[in-house]
Amino acid sequence: MILVTGGTGLVGAHLLYFLLKEENNVRAIHRSTSDFTLVKQVFSYYIENPEVLYNKIEWMEANLTDIPALTLAFVGVKKVYHAAAYISFNPKHFYKLKKSNIEGTANIVNLCLHFGIKKLCYISSVATLGSSEKLTPINEEVPWNPDADNSDYSLTKYGAEMEVWRGAQEGLDTVIVNPGIILGSGFWNSGTGAIFSKVNKGLSYFTEGEMGFVDVRDVAAIGIQLMECPIKNELFIVVSENISYKKLLTTIALAFGKTPPKTELKPWMLNITWRLDTLKSVVLGSKQNLFKSTANAMVSKKNYDNQKIKKALDYSFISIEETVKNSVSNFRKTTAF
Repeated sequence: MILVTGGTGLVGAHLLYFLLKEENNVRAIHRSTSDFTLVKQVFSYYIENPEVLYNKIEWMEANLTDIPALTLAFVGVKKVYHAAAYISFNPKHFYKLKKSNIEGTANIVNLCLHFGIKKLCYISSVATLGSSEKLTPINEEVPWNPDADNSDYSLTKYGAEMEVWRGAQEGLDTVIVNPGIILGSGFWNSGTGAIFSKVNKGLSYFTEGEMGFVDVRDVAAIGIQLMECPIKNELFIVVSENISYKKLLTTIALAFGKTPPKTELKPWMLNITWRLDTLKSVVLGSKQNLFKSTANAMVSKKNYDNQKIKKALDYSFISIEETVKNSVSNFRKTTAF
């Protein structure tokens, strides 16, 4: 039996499909508020009758911090894919981030050790990696800088990785996957899926930032291959291409037959905007949409080295152009536009 956390998220849903495709027995935990329709929607992008495959999943309600429920979910399990995470760049959510990402991962690791799990795959993020100067490619050896202006999300994902490494020191075989920004079909109203929705409606602006991107299908496939091979206690950057946000938005716009964005948002514009948005949320109690960490990320330039995973698995990534083409095609199948 294979256990998957975060199965109702973008990565988890695609991961579930690939695991079920290989006829694995799969159990997935979910929260009481989880929306299963989006998982079925993801399955529909691969097969005509998604219900058949979906009904093979053994769902169990369990929160990462609910140890009794988690313990029941681990019974009979041999391998674990930990894809669940709380994602937020709002400083007010630090406690929730810490509770879910660090404490939740510690619980997963402890139960893996208790039940003698054969191997754990943790889906982390490049947000836990250090930075390099002058766009020098960032690889797995670049050290984390605790004194840098790290987001709370980065801090808690790094803390989660430390729990996984603790598990490795205590005898648990592990692999950590560090994806860049994950793109793929589904979840069109949240996360990176919302980018496709916004561009389809017409997006006129872009920022000068650059980042590493990867197809969700690559993340799932690499995670599975790492779990099925002898590699253990290693961390891998999973990035297909390093491209600018302008290029990504232009590629998506052209795939939709829309006009590419032409107005550049300068760093000073973003700095003013996030400050005004913060003030507005404090004074009026409105929802804040732009934070300092996200504003900085939109103009920062990061370049990630994917050679380690390519050599380890002899892996060829899906191009971002193909990712966009596939995502736009599936968007059109399921979304009114």
